[in-house]
Amino acid sequence: GELSWAFDVGHPDRQGVPPPGETYTPSTPNSWAPMSTDDRLGLVYAPLGGAVLDYVGAQRRPFDDAWSSSVIALDAETGRPRWRFQTVHHDLWDYDVASQPTLIDLPTPNGVRPALIQATKRGEIFVLDRETGRPLMPVSERRVPQGGMAPGEHAAPTQPFSDALPSFRGITLTERDMWGVTPLDQLWCRIRFQQLRYEGPYTPPSERESLVYPGNTGVFNWGGVAVDPVRELLVGSPVRLAFTHQLLPRTTPDQPIVSNGRAPFNENYGGRYAFKMGPFVSPLGLPCQAPPWGLLAGVDLRSGKTVWQRRNGTVRDSLPALLPLPLPMGVVSLGGPLLTGGGLVFFSGTLDQALRAYDAASGELLWQARLPFGGQATPMTYRADGKQWVVVAAGGHGSLGTRTGDAVVAFVLE
Repeated sequence: GELSWAFDVGHPDRQGVPPPGETYTPSTPNSWAPMSTDDRLGLVYAPLGGAVLDYVGAQRRPFDDAWSSSVIALDAETGRPRWRFQTVHHDLWDYDVASQPTLIDLPTPNGVRPALIQATKRGEIFVLDRETGRPLMPVSERRVPQGGMAPGEHAAPTQPFSDALPSFRGITLTERDMWGVTPLDQLWCRIRFQQLRYEGPYTPPSERESLVYPGNTGVFNWGGVAVDPVRELLVGSPVRLAFTHQLLPRTTPDQPIVSNGRAPFNENYGGRYAFKMGPFVSPLGLPCQAPPWGLLAGVDLRSGKTVWQRRNGTVRDSLPALLPLPLPMGVVSLGGPLLTGGGLVFFSGTLDQALRAYDAASGELLWQARLPFGGQATPMTYRADGKQWVVVAAGGHGSLGTRTGDAVVAFVLE
């Protein structure tokens, strides 16, 4: 019943409780997504969040920047760090590692290696040796936009990109990629695009309103990805949604800031800037960029190729009640896919209230059923009474605006 160890980012060499008169280091990057373990190697893998303050890095402590937005391996017996891999350097975009690490034994030219697959909010998928933390598939550092930031701020000159598996971060947007259901809202989006600062991926936040793509929702969020170890297939549900960002200066660290009658998303109390953000949408509330805004995709882990890709979900529950049209636009989602040994993919996290089954080999939609509330969760499966069941907790999600409730819905596979 005694504490065995506690890992403190501010004191990574400590194993137990702090010395008398001291505390654990406050406000360090945390692990808010699920962790994974390898009992053979005796390692715990933790995906770490971002350092405070969000979107502003000038006041951060050096160890916060060193550990934030990383996936790390800790010794299960001692809590000592074995390795870390940072997915974003000096994170100014809230690209924290929000997905649980996925473990698989992966064939390589040097034999089968214990691998860790880490999907990220940036849309990059990193494949690491889970014993050493070194990439099993190539990763390169590429230069990213600089300058135009708040006084005292800086951006990392390069960021890591996965070179072997496909990136799902989407294209670099242009004015021609702006979209609308009418010529008027498309024109509004094009004009708005020209007003925003945008220099491609990793455009740093500034006092000038900027476009950030991928946005705060991320490409892969807490739902993560699913992996079939027999077929060596990875299935994910990437989201493509741009956001706008803006730093709002304040005169005192605890001064509330209100912009256009609404509070910003993140007050960042204690810092010199509050932060205003939101999805880049038209006056009609639809994304300004052309659809699809959500996909379901299968990736062959042997070849690194995307073997299929499908628009995921409809706008049925996003339109006015008089127009419940199931237009297959591909919509934003939160929740993860489930892969079964029989070659099915189940997914329920889209904006429309539905659980769907796809063929894992082709991505073909095989079946779907309505849910009473938003299905922003990862389905699970089990066997009972000689039958295989698929269950989803349909509770909805406030950030997505789906219908909230408390239903648990079960289906039998026949």
